[in-house]
Amino acid sequence: MSPAFDFARLDAWVDAHFDEEVRFLQALVRVPTDTPPGNNAPHADLTARLLAEMGLPAQAHPVPAAEVQAQGMQSITNLIVRRAFADGGPTIALNAHGDVVPPGEGWTRDPYGGEVVDGQLYGRASAVSKSDFATYAFALRALEASGASLRGAVELHFTYDEEFGGELGPGWLLRQGLTKPDLLIAAGFSHQVVTAHNGCLQLEVTLTGQASHAAYPDTGVDALQAATHLLGALYADNAALRQIRSSVPGITHPYLNVGRIEGGSNTNVVPGKVVLKLDRRMVPEEDPTQVEATLRARIERVVRAHDGRVQVGIRRLLLAHALKPDARNAPLVQALQRHARAVLGDTPPEVGTPLYTDVRLYGAAGVPAVIYGAGPRTVLESNAKRADEHLALSDLRAATKVVARTLAELLQA
Repeated sequence: MSPAFDFARLDAWVDAHFDEEVRFLQALVRVPTDTPPGNNAPHADLTARLLAEMGLPAQAHPVPAAEVQAQGMQSITNLIVRRAFADGGPTIALNAHGDVVPPGEGWTRDPYGGEVVDGQLYGRASAVSKSDFATYAFALRALEASGASLRGAVELHFTYDEEFGGELGPGWLLRQGLTKPDLLIAAGFSHQVVTAHNGCLQLEVTLTGQASHAAYPDTGVDALQAATHLLGALYADNAALRQIRSSVPGITHPYLNVGRIEGGSNTNVVPGKVVLKLDRRMVPEEDPTQVEATLRARIERVVRAHDGRVQVGIRRLLLAHALKPDARNAPLVQALQRHARAVLGDTPPEVGTPLYTDVRLYGAAGVPAVIYGAGPRTVLESNAKRADEHLALSDLRAATKVVARTLAELLQA
């Protein structure tokens, strides 16, 4: 990067337009994108209109309704903004997702209000990750306003399927051949540069016995007792999983969680059917195929040993591979760390995260990727996916400057 480049000019543009950036994010937060039910095309329409008003026309790519409905959602329109400069440089994509889990209970602020209180913007998806719709759009605008001589291109990918795995978001764009960037920055944390993450296997386990009157329990086959036995075995297995250690900083060990249980019909009926939904996190060093085969066999063996009359059905809900460390992303990592140090006064560490994201889909397509954006130091700090999710506006301002500076460095002619 030429020492003559005036990064302060980028910073000044972000500062001068920051109120506009906050209003843009508030507008995005005020349109719900709860997934489920996953009716996200209206939000994409709003986003495209707002981007066009800022001089960033977006290409809209609706996913066919049959594919969306097969995944349990209602509508998805993914957006791509393309900005080409002179030939000879890389194409850098910036991806953030607009879909989010429903708000849930316990809010003290309107989850769709976009209210700003004491420097914090409240609302569902304010931190994860509508914030980075704003980060990336305004970083690109700052870059264009700088008048710098640049080579390559920037693409903004605003997608709507992260909560269900990303296959109809980034995965769909990549499979359709609509994009093939050289580098990727995806929504994340302004105080970390994330270069690896866990994988995730989610299974639905259905245990089927025979319902009967509770007064005559011997005439039935209790699926709930079998489920209780299975739960005990699975939770006990977590002790062994803790002994599998990852070498990636920020990632510790694999673990298993049962997140949902459904079953029974009434208090006076022996439960004839119970459904468990479980989540098995995998460290980057694990083989997902082997993990799934081992877990399936374990479930069937435990239930059969408890009561051979109980039938077991296992259905895969999700198999998300890990994002593994990739040395080819070094230019992104180094530039982000350098400019974060200049803006924040501290160097964000290069780490892995126990989360899984749709960034893995870019990695699987051969695109070196990092996770960096306006989020907080930790997910817990922002209440992401909990009540009163919020974003520190100082993080939004800083991340916008850091991303704009990074793009300028990597694209300068």
